Amino acid sequence: MSEHDDWNTKIIEEFRSNEGRVGGQFEGSPVLLLHTVGAKSGIERVNPMMYLDLDGHRYVFASKAGADSNPDWYYNLLAHPEVTVEVGTETVHATAVPLAEPKRTEVYAEQARRFPGFADYQRKTTRVIPVVELVPRS
Repeated sequence: MSEHDDWNTKIIEEFRSNEGRVGGQFEGSPVLLLHTVGAKSGIERVNPMMYLDLDGHRYVFASKAGADSNPDWYYNLLAHPEVTVEVGTETVHATAVPLAEPKRTEVYAEQARRFPGFADYQRKTTRVIPVVELVPRS
């Protein structure tokens, strides 16, 4: 198990034992668990991440802390857009829909306004950080 996997496992355990609340770098931030299916492996992956609820829609950000490549989970949801989302004590089945411009920039700007670290992430990379809407499936 890599250091990253071990870190994710600890956050996931804390999330599930505290009704969706976690401490550390996520203290006071909206965090969800995104379940994706590996694009190559076909294995379910679970990633904790911050999200934004805005005007009745829920978004996640493929920021990877400003790295020059997208996170693996982003490629997984492009290959398999049917995802599962844990928020608080609720589990929702959703379809992941990457946003096109200009909506992507509008939503990212709001996240950066609320959480300035996201502005730093965009400054650190030349790539455009994808924004993905998680649309509930009925």
